Amino acid sequence: MGEVTDTRPEPTAHAPETDPYLWLEDVTGDDALAWVRAHNEPTVTELGGERFEQMRAEALEVLDTDARIPYVRRRGEYLYNFWRDAANPKGLWRRTTLESYRAENTDWDVIIDVDELARTDGENWVWAGADVLEPTHSVALISLSRGGADAAVVREFDMRTRTFVDGGFELAEAKSQVSWEDENTLLIGTDFGAGSLTESGYPRLVKRWRRGQALTDAETLFSGAESDVLVAGSRDHTPGFERTLIARAFDFFNEQVYELRGGELIRIDTPTDASISLHREWLLIELRTEWQHLGHTYPAGSLLAADYEEFLAGAAELQVVFTPDAHTCLHHYAWTRDRLVVVTLADVASRVEVYTPGEWTSEPVHGLPENTNTVIVAADDLGDEIFLDSSGFDTPSRLLYGTGGGELAEIKRAPSFFDAADLEVSQFFATSDDGTEIPYFVVGHRHRQGPGPTLLGGYGGFEVSRTPGYDGVMGRLWLSRGGTYVLANIRGGGEYGPTWHTQAMREGRHLVYEDFAAVAKDLVARGITTVEQLGAQGGSNGGLLMGVMLTRYPDLFGALVCSVPLLDMKRFHLLLAGASWMAEYGNPDDPDDWAFISEYSPYQNISADRRYPPVLITTSTRDDRVHPGHARKMTAALEAAGHPVSYYENIEGGHAGASDNPQVAFRSALVYEYLLRTLGG
Repeated sequence: MGEVTDTRPEPTAHAPETDPYLWLEDVTGDDALAWVRAHNEPTVTELGGERFEQMRAEALEVLDTDARIPYVRRRGEYLYNFWRDAANPKGLWRRTTLESYRAENTDWDVIIDVDELARTDGENWVWAGADVLEPTHSVALISLSRGGADAAVVREFDMRTRTFVDGGFELAEAKSQVSWEDENTLLIGTDFGAGSLTESGYPRLVKRWRRGQALTDAETLFSGAESDVLVAGSRDHTPGFERTLIARAFDFFNEQVYELRGGELIRIDTPTDASISLHREWLLIELRTEWQHLGHTYPAGSLLAADYEEFLAGAAELQVVFTPDAHTCLHHYAWTRDRLVVVTLADVASRVEVYTPGEWTSEPVHGLPENTNTVIVAADDLGDEIFLDSSGFDTPSRLLYGTGGGELAEIKRAPSFFDAADLEVSQFFATSDDGTEIPYFVVGHRHRQGPGPTLLGGYGGFEVSRTPGYDGVMGRLWLSRGGTYVLANIRGGGEYGPTWHTQAMREGRHLVYEDFAAVAKDLVARGITTVEQLGAQGGSNGGLLMGVMLTRYPDLFGALVCSVPLLDMKRFHLLLAGASWMAEYGNPDDPDDWAFISEYSPYQNISADRRYPPVLITTSTRDDRVHPGHARKMTAALEAAGHPVSYYENIEGGHAGASDNPQVAFRSALVYEYLLRTLGG
């Protein structure tokens, strides 16, 4: 067993003041893409082979099988679904009735065949969603991305004739915010030209665009500041409660919301860091920090309700729907017409309750399987039906259906993609440097004698909760080959409510990394694995986590996989959407902020004097959220310092790293082949 040490010395090497790899930020530059191809080829050659091809086929079978659950949402009398499989890799947008959906063989009515559309248009379209006009469902705005980027083309589609509207509403590729105000009017934010976008690359203006009007003549309703993250307009089409809302997000966690009424903007005066929602006569307020209001103090993590009109008039009495405790937090919620469905987490385990508005009394939802993670798939806010999905690490998804707050019935069940008979799931707690207990789940093998290859996953940012769930690809490619999987619920996430996140923002960021390192050390101390057999994987903000593990805690791991990562924290705010994340990390241009960011920024903390574990870094050329330059520059700098690094960049895929199932399967096989080789699987 390897000895676990963590001396955390000061870095002995820093990136020079002049970045020698700045040229790799030229996303599609000839030199940069030549560098990418030169790095992709040896990685694919090295990791290819019989086992790789077998795993790719196994992953693709999981992703493409018709036995998967087709998840749906209701629009009027139909249930809509987007579906990809082997015959339709780009996907089908389709619909059916509830009766047909509940039958063993569902009769699907295809509305848009994206593969055929891509062939016809000569474009590599990736489905990016549909905004269907409520309540008539007569027209829709279809968003299509080239190669999976966040930026998308928007085109009007006639739901009655099933054709794109010639001369209808259409927007060029941009990170647009658009919604229907009525059948002939859009609320729109897009790239209108110079000065129309924020520093983060999102819309700064909300305009009203009428049918037949030139886009340049659209009426400006609201202007945000360039330093804002984005502004957006939306329309609530609920009959009898129609209203137009405008939201101005001035950082990632703070926004001001207005109702546009009679040409006047009326501020909904809730705390800017609270999340709010409107449903019929009700306003719900989810608090991120403590709020003192009209002589009452409401703790962070509370869910409050008020009569919306009374709240605007300043006379509302706030009612407490949910209050957190040390072990339980609000996870998410959704409305039916007359009920509020709430999912909470108790030590990261799901509970579901249904609340009656006004009284705000609740009843537990019956029929849920124990020890599984449950999420709200869909709820009909004009009717009474709900769809819930329950699954666990070793338990495939069950889709449950109910109406009117009654007991749920299973209507779909996903197949088992791997043999779980020898698997057992346990929850442990590791003690972080400041004494905080950090929960983590271990999916291990009952009959294992001694430590074995173990993969540790984590995220730790933006109040994103990582919860147990079934992963057929990971199960087949890793668990079935004897690997152990661990999920760490570190701070920065939302597993214990907003304070689990807020304490790890900005200057508290070190807590994220101390927590993850504590779990890694605890796994070795318990004999679950050894340092040489312990790998870790993370993407996006989780990729930053991997970069910090590499440069600050290299003695804890045998291998790392770092995907679509942030790594150069000196320049993250200058690249693509990076400016929107300064509320999370801080502003590198502020010397006080850089003082704590520089302590962990992986790119600036590469040392030539320490031994690093091997690392696989992956990204996507078409990722227009986290710049691929982070991954490219880190790889180049690690190579220059003499460290073992493998690199793969998908030319497509956007921030997800893959744009269709074959690409997902290829990347999955690449990652697990790498881990099996480096960790001795």
